[in-house]
Amino acid sequence: MKAPPFEYHRPSTLDEALDLLATLDDAKVIAGGQSLLPLMALRLSRPAHLVDIGDIGVLQSLAQEPDGSLRIGALVTHRQAETSDLVARCAPLLAAATPQIGHRAIRTRGTVCGSLAHADPAAELPAVAVACGARVTAVSTRGARDIAAAELFQGYLQSSLAPDELLTRATFPAWPEGRYGTVVEVARRGGDYAVLGLVCWIGIEDGHIADARLVYFGASDKPARSLAAEDALKGKSPGHDAFAAAGEAAAEELNPTADIHGSASYRRHLAAVLAERGLADAHRSAPIAGRSR
Repeated sequence: MKAPPFEYHRPSTLDEALDLLATLDDAKVIAGGQSLLPLMALRLSRPAHLVDIGDIGVLQSLAQEPDGSLRIGALVTHRQAETSDLVARCAPLLAAATPQIGHRAIRTRGTVCGSLAHADPAAELPAVAVACGARVTAVSTRGARDIAAAELFQGYLQSSLAPDELLTRATFPAWPEGRYGTVVEVARRGGDYAVLGLVCWIGIEDGHIADARLVYFGASDKPARSLAAEDALKGKSPGHDAFAAAGEAAAEELNPTADIHGSASYRRHLAAVLAERGLADAHRSAPIAGRSR
């Protein structure tokens, strides 16, 4: 199938793009197009207008802020994030996740902020953003909003962005010393969406786990954080017993959906397995490394 008819716009400035979004009815923003165009080809999305932001140079920024946080502009691609030493240093979980996104051709065109705006709960980056406490900036002719990643994702392919807002950047807070994490997932084939995946990190102080974060993707209609698993880890010595207990807590707390790729019970089983594996990987890996199981 081919996409239904639409009108194409390619603004050269941010103000021009915002004016288009404010005045056009049923407009969608396109950057890399790796999520939107397949939906249009299947006629699952039928926007009357496409606003292509590819010529807006100010959206190509990738820089470290004075406070150590990492600013990622709306046009930064997955491949740029995957190969950037700055990303590896400032946002190692993002660097760990990007090689697991689709295939290289997709990563070359698709953008980090586009994945966040698309809000696919089976994608890696929304879970990474929640796990890292990232924030996004949404801009319109009405002004700018700063949105926590945990508040951005509202449901399956649903975000808190208004129709006239453009997600211009994502900001990942500084990665502290003593924190170790990883991204693990189960997929039927390389490049497929994960049946279930986990973004996790632990912060270690004086030989004990001071803090932890576990966020699952592919489990429900948005990234699913396991508070029970995090509570089970705090104050414990990092090791098999603590990680296994966290996995059991996560599996008990998680309420996964069922589909053709896996039953709810299978995903609960994977939740425990991935928690134990991911936490063990995080504990023994000072450099963050994403792994596919």
